[in-house]
Amino acid sequence: MKMLVLPGDGIGPEITAATLEVLGTVDLLLDLRLEFEKHDIGLAALRSSGSTFPQEILERVNQVDGVLLGPVSHYDYPPQAAGGINPSAELRTKFKLYANIRPCRSRPDLTVLRRPMDLVIVRENTEGFYSDRNMFLGPAEFMPDEDTAFSIRKITAAASSAVARTAFELAQERRSKVTAVHKANVLKVSDGLFLREVRRVAERFPDVKLEELIVDAAAAALIRRPDSFDVIVTTNMFGDLLSDEASELSGSLGLGGSVSVGNGICVAQAQHGSAPDIAGCNVANPTSLILSASMLLRWLGRRDGDRRLLDAAQRIDAAVDEVLDVAGSRTRDVGGELDTDQFCARLIAALQNEPGPPS
Repeated sequence: MKMLVLPGDGIGPEITAATLEVLGTVDLLLDLRLEFEKHDIGLAALRSSGSTFPQEILERVNQVDGVLLGPVSHYDYPPQAAGGINPSAELRTKFKLYANIRPCRSRPDLTVLRRPMDLVIVRENTEGFYSDRNMFLGPAEFMPDEDTAFSIRKITAAASSAVARTAFELAQERRSKVTAVHKANVLKVSDGLFLREVRRVAERFPDVKLEELIVDAAAAALIRRPDSFDVIVTTNMFGDLLSDEASELSGSLGLGGSVSVGNGICVAQAQHGSAPDIAGCNVANPTSLILSASMLLRWLGRRDGDRRLLDAAQRIDAAVDEVLDVAGSRTRDVGGELDTDQFCARLIAALQNEPGPPS
């Protein structure tokens, strides 16, 4: 089982190192036979090779079992012509990673919510308002004169159908409800197409309830009635905004996992950014990337029918819960006192002390 490890920028190398320690622990406990192939991307790769995402690394993606991607500082990259490629966007478009899956579950003493949150946001990942990834040739933003700017939004039936199918399949494993979030009252054509495809997919899942909600109301409902949601499916930018809101409401953006999936490819990536202001200080919270790695193991376990990988994911999740449930066992960003290394050590101790599954 080979994983491509791309630490990224800022705090990326630190939280990636912590994540690899956790994966190495479950590997030893369960004989997963994990292999890690690590390569520099981002600013480090730009200095050494002239590109933030060298072509030879990109070509390895569909030759391995999964990808672990650290956060990147793409705002600081030069133009693409000078080697500044956003690795996250490149992966999503090149390999058609149509679904970004982000679970959000509130933790009682960290959340600001009055009612509990336990939901999954499934965000379309390859088109929408994101102008860097929705054209075959050329940018989707342009200026006919210096005081006028246009941006093209792309919505396709294929991508909408694929992300809807992912959402309904997830809902079948959870509480059998999907909420389609849209703005079809204004974006009548593009969001109308998105809703058409969601409704068509819904017909194939009669056991799952479909709710439709305008994005403004959804943003408010995440605060007022978070417990009414199970799986949310939406377009790219709406999903980006709502998932950040949901994660912060549930406790912190640093506490939720995230994977981007396509046909046969899964990329695990932290929900948050590269935080260059604290890079190298050993204070970063690695929880998001660790939980993303757990999601990757679960995806691989389901793909291959491998109970060991599913067990490993469950053990990581349980260890994270055990450590975070103790206020003093948290990193400083969520009210604790531990640095990155100390938090990782607590997690590994929890993993090693956890009893195995019943025989």
